[in-house]
Parts: sequence; C-alpha cells; structure tokens
Amino acid sequence: MNATETAGTTRVACWQPEWVAGRPYRAGFLSRLFLAAERAADGGAALLITPEMSATGYHLGRARTAELAEPDGGPLADGVRAIAERTGVSIVYGWPELDGDRIYNSVRITGATTARYRKTHLYGEFDNSVFSAGDELVVQATVGALTVGLLVCYDVEFPETVRAHALAGTDLLIVPTALVRPWEVVACTLVPARAFESQMFIAYVNWYSASADGYCGLSRVAAPDGTLLAECPPDRAETLFFADLDPAVLTAARRATPYLADRRPDLYGPAR
Repeated sequence: MNATETAGTTRVACWQPEWVAGRPYRAGFLSRLFLAAERAADGGAALLITPEMSATGYHLGRARTAELAEPDGGPLADGVRAIAERTGVSIVYGWPELDGDRIYNSVRITGATTARYRKTHLYGEFDNSVFSAGDELVVQATVGALTVGLLVCYDVEFPETVRAHALAGTDLLIVPTALVRPWEVVACTLVPARAFESQMFIAYVNWYSASADGYCGLSRVAAPDGTLLAECPPDRAETLFFADLDPAVLTAARRATPYLADRRPDLYGPAR
C-alpha cells in the first residue's frame, strides 16, 4: 500500500521547486513531476501538491503564457494522469487553461479523485491582463478520510473564500501559490490564521528562487489550531516534505474553538 492512512490519518507531500530563469519548465515538467511523485509514493503519501502554474512557471508574460496554454483534458492532463496512475499518488498541479479565447489560472487534482478550479481573485496587472477570473468558488474532492478544497494564491488572502470552504465542509484546503518577496507575511502569519479561524488544514505550496525579489518559498502545512504541521525552512531550494493529517485534530480544534457553530450570520448582512 503506497499511501499512509493509519487510523484515518492521510499523508500529503508538498513539492517546492526552485525557479531558475531560462529553464524550460514546460519541456521538463512531466519528468520532474514523475520523480517527485515517486518520492512521494515511497514516503507513503496519498497526495502530492505542487505550486501555482507548476507545469509552466508563472510570471512569463502574456504572449508566452498564451503559447503554453492548453485545454483541460489536453496532453498535459494525460501526462499527469499517467504519472498518478503509475505511482498511485493523486497530484495537484497548475497550468494556464485555454477555454475558447480565454485563459484561466487553473489547478487540477488528478488520480483517485479529480476536480478542477479556476482562480477567482486575480492580483495585479499581470493576472488581470492575462487571465479571466473563475466564477466557481468552492471546488472539492476526497483524498483518504479528508474532504479537500482548492484555491490559488491570492484567493486565500480573502477570509470569505476560506470561510466558504469551511462552511461547505472542507477539511484540507490546498493553495498552490507563487508568492514573492517581500510578502512573506502571507505565508508566515496569514495562512496559519486562516487555518485557525476556519478550523481546517491548509497546505500552502510555493516556488523558491534566490533573487531578492523572487519567490520566497516558505511552503507549509498549517493545522486547525494555528500551529504548523510541516514547513520548508527559509532559503531552502527545491524540496519535498511530508505532513500527516489526522481528522481527530480537526474534531478537537472545532470543539475547542467553535467559531463555525457560534457564527451569527443574521448579523452579517451586506456592507452598508
């Protein structure tokens, strides 16, 4: 049995790749992903999580992004599906999804479970000039004993998005990201706070680059009590690490701080 699911516990693997300017990520992505998935399987993981736009790289410009975009269900999806089947590990990956004349910043989980999410909150000039915004906020699947949900990067910075997942029953929120310096506060402060206030696990998986204004790494898995189950040390380049997610931890956290049960939605009307 590849996956570790002792007494309901589900093991996930997080892959933080190093971004190197000029490296042809699309060309070698499937081979690198296969090696990461093999390591994840050897470590007993049921799920491998990769960063935002992991198949191509992210800040590529409009023309290059359009050149690399492909429909959901295209050759990239076939390649990832084959890796998931061969290794027995479900895989979360991101890519520029072509749909008609629109491109979406999309993420898909494929393997024993499957779902696709399109980034709903676009950040800054690049996102808004290249991508269309998705319009379905809560997308879920099942991995082991957990209901998992999908967001992308900037989405997690809105408390409403995470709370919507909590109310829909998400246990593990997966957030592929491409967070750059100097915004480390998002990974270090905001992500654990979101996990605590909405009582869920959050896996936040980033790129790393050595440049002063590049991707800051700091991939981590936050627990529903606001602590960190696992994290990538600062200034660590390409890394794969694991976290064991126990549903009993969710139950205990929701009992100790019953935010969801104590909400007063009758008072939370539209802003006036």
